[in-house]
Amino acid sequence: MPDEPNPRRPKREQYRPKAETLALLKVSGNPINGLGETTQRRPSPFFWHPPDQHPYGELQIVARQSSRKCPGSAPAFMAAYNHPQLIPVAEVRSEASAEQLAAEATAFALSHEADAIGIAPMDPLYVFEGYTIEEPWVIVLALAHNYERLREVPSDETNGVGVTDIGDQYARGTRASYALANWIRSQGYNASAYPGPSADALLLIPPAVASGLGELGKHGSLISRRFGSGVRLAGVTTDMPLIATAPDRFGADEFCATCQVCTHACPPGAITEDKQMVRGVERWYVDFDKCIPYFAESASCGICIAVCPWTRPNVRPKLLATMARRLGRGE
Repeated sequence: MPDEPNPRRPKREQYRPKAETLALLKVSGNPINGLGETTQRRPSPFFWHPPDQHPYGELQIVARQSSRKCPGSAPAFMAAYNHPQLIPVAEVRSEASAEQLAAEATAFALSHEADAIGIAPMDPLYVFEGYTIEEPWVIVLALAHNYERLREVPSDETNGVGVTDIGDQYARGTRASYALANWIRSQGYNASAYPGPSADALLLIPPAVASGLGELGKHGSLISRRFGSGVRLAGVTTDMPLIATAPDRFGADEFCATCQVCTHACPPGAITEDKQMVRGVERWYVDFDKCIPYFAESASCGICIAVCPWTRPNVRPKLLATMARRLGRGE
């Protein structure tokens, strides 16, 4: 059965941004993102990066204020910016094999708040322009949302349940990534943590896909076999020898090709029907210029990941079985 209608969600294309919000969208974000480009390149710094690196600093302020006005959200997001200091790298280096170190790192992460872990070799395309990452490995941590709380999005002054859960998962990602980075450092290897919600050097979704944590969805977010779209990410880079985990194709991409749920639920109509060329790769893409005004005014939104059929715990097992049959037949 479909979820009950959420009265805080305007129907598709009935939303109209405030004039003052539109005035802050001074340039289109789609060219900055590389929409229509046929050559691969590194991503440009963008929303949630320091405002001197992109033209949307004032919009970030509106988005932050919009989310913080919701009950419970301010302390949740403040916790996302609190983390322990990175410890010095131990002088004595573990001589364990890459297989053992990968197993130990995985066990540590899963016992320190991460819900899933993926490991991928570093690719320069994972690093934003203007930044440098020297470590050859990326570890991506998945933090699962509480579905019953997530489905409350978007939040407002009367209901902060959904956005507070978003802040809570970012806070878990901060704690989990810094804990893992410090464990790696205790083994004698370099490690850096890259949690959200503020952006840094590392792009997280591409290595998450490469490491088997999920597939890119039509809504531009990761779809996980275990958690659907209700998942946040944090990263750790390191020079510790590791073994990569394999990509996981379970049918989300094929399902998105015909599914209309997030497309119809998006108030500004920002989710496109077809894949588009973005920085030399044909993939799903969300129209920034349509999405971000609603995102800024509506406490970080989150509607598309909440309504995604893969996110619903009682639906996901059926989808996995259906798509396994289709992929098995080569459809």
